[in-house]
Amino acid sequence: MKTMQTINKKPICLLAAACMMIIAGSGCKKSWLEPKAPSLYTPDETYTTAEALQDALVACEKNIRYDFFGDGAPIITQEIFSDVAVEGTTDKSGPAQDMNLDITPDAINSDNDDADHNRIYWFWEQSFYRLKYANTVLAYIDVPVWDTTDATQMAERNALIGSAYFYRAYSYYVLCNCFGDVPYAGKLYSTPKLDFYTVDRTVILEEMKKELEYAVQWVNDGVNKGEVTKGACYHLLAKIDLALGDFDDAIAAATAVIDGGAYKLMTDRFGTEQDMEDKYADTGYNVIWDLHRPVNKTIPANTEGLYYVIDADGYIDNGDYSGGSSLMRQTVPYWFNKNNTPEGHTGTVITTGIEYDLQTAYGRGIGRCRGTWYSTHQIWDDANDLRHANQNWMTMEKMVYNNPELINLGDSYYGKNLQKFSSSGTLLCSDTIRCWFDWPQYKTFVPDYENTLNNGGHTSWYVYRLAETYLVRAEAYYWKGDLASAAADINVVRARAGASPVSSTDVTIATILDERARELYYEEYRKVELTRIAYLFAQTGKADYKGRTYTMDNFSTSNFWYDRIMDVTEFYNKGVYTIHGDEYTLSPYHVLWPIPQSAIDANVEGHINQNLGYNGSSTNVAPLEELPE
Repeated sequence: MKTMQTINKKPICLLAAACMMIIAGSGCKKSWLEPKAPSLYTPDETYTTAEALQDALVACEKNIRYDFFGDGAPIITQEIFSDVAVEGTTDKSGPAQDMNLDITPDAINSDNDDADHNRIYWFWEQSFYRLKYANTVLAYIDVPVWDTTDATQMAERNALIGSAYFYRAYSYYVLCNCFGDVPYAGKLYSTPKLDFYTVDRTVILEEMKKELEYAVQWVNDGVNKGEVTKGACYHLLAKIDLALGDFDDAIAAATAVIDGGAYKLMTDRFGTEQDMEDKYADTGYNVIWDLHRPVNKTIPANTEGLYYVIDADGYIDNGDYSGGSSLMRQTVPYWFNKNNTPEGHTGTVITTGIEYDLQTAYGRGIGRCRGTWYSTHQIWDDANDLRHANQNWMTMEKMVYNNPELINLGDSYYGKNLQKFSSSGTLLCSDTIRCWFDWPQYKTFVPDYENTLNNGGHTSWYVYRLAETYLVRAEAYYWKGDLASAAADINVVRARAGASPVSSTDVTIATILDERARELYYEEYRKVELTRIAYLFAQTGKADYKGRTYTMDNFSTSNFWYDRIMDVTEFYNKGVYTIHGDEYTLSPYHVLWPIPQSAIDANVEGHINQNLGYNGSSTNVAPLEELPE
């Protein structure tokens, strides 16, 4: 029999704690994004108004915002467990590079949930916190006195339920495509629950589908930016339909967004940036640049965003995320380090206010989220693609040697463009993993007016936007074998970017993944989507673009997620080492992350399975085939 243990100095199951009751306080009206201070009152005294229930939903939004911002933002873990990026911190052990060594059930814990390791534990723990906040609304939805004869009041009530369902579905979509079969927390618990059991992911996703089908009936568009919209509910429903293999339903849900009239792609220049730049001659900027400017993301003229996390609506420090997004620090190369001139001198510095002020122009990067050759070169096969053109896209060769000391040294390369190699073939950058790669400047450039270093300031962030909806529907058509319709949807996105259309005869899952990488870098949870696709290949038996087929019988040892990464990236299992001496390794079983051992050990009255390939999986039992009460 299991005995109660103290795990990570916490005496109760963290899963249970995350699912326990919260009480959001009432108080004076402030920004809807500012959760009220916790109240000492009971729930029956607290959740007496729709506004008080909305406060609990704000906690969900704020929690999701943390996925995208800050040092070692959790989205980086999504990127590096995929084909688009690797962990670029090369001067220490700990960052997720040698996955075979570092990714274990015991290592996924709160002590390692930081920028120096990975954020797998974050996605486990915080997903259950999001469920707690959503379940709070559902538990106390009828504490307010609703007039059942008033259609407006009942619509408001049902919209709150629908928004809570959205956050539940969002959380389980992530959990089921990061960890596979997981425990189900379907209600709010007032005391620690120590008897969770693993539930089949399909059973959970089917429940989430039902809840979203309710949500799309009641949640509205045209609400405050950052609140759940009908469009976001339909978009997530389409994704869950894809995960379930309900391709016709996925098409119908995506079509409801695309043809619903509330959203359209931004195809012309717009916003404050455009107004400013129109005063000057040809700037080289375009609608792609405008789409990702902090001031433009949430303005009424922008009709593309379905769901956002809100920080600041402009270039001023009025956001809620302390210290700003840190976006450039995470995604821009460590360009001011280890780049010498051909004459052997230190070529780049981060000093501001000098003749060539590169930090102000591009940010103070440390190369943590390092794009692969695939995402920075291989997919960019159209010279007219605006996402890879002019000021939108940065290469190291566009930067110049800016160190003022080069003048005193008589170095003739001062002010000239950086070179990776000298004329004799000598490598001039001593760490090409961290200090030399291309990046999407149009997404990463967020001026920082708060910090001394230009790490990346405040900005709202797209979680879902219409461009992805087209690609979700394109994928549904692909699985159905309707390649003409798939190509048509892909080409809507490509046309906005000025890229040439793809032919239906060329459409494979790789075509869709390539377009997603071009359009959604650092927006989509790339690992989630690749794992979802890997499940579909194993469940349908459909051959991939290389003719490979998969089954669920050996999912942990042979799957599309692993093969895709091996197909297009140059790091994992290729004998690549950091300057610190850590090798990039990866295995097929990493398609699913390990369940934190602390969650398993503290669940003393139930049984949570461990994913195959990790220590502890030998004691697994069959997952539940129906939801527990």
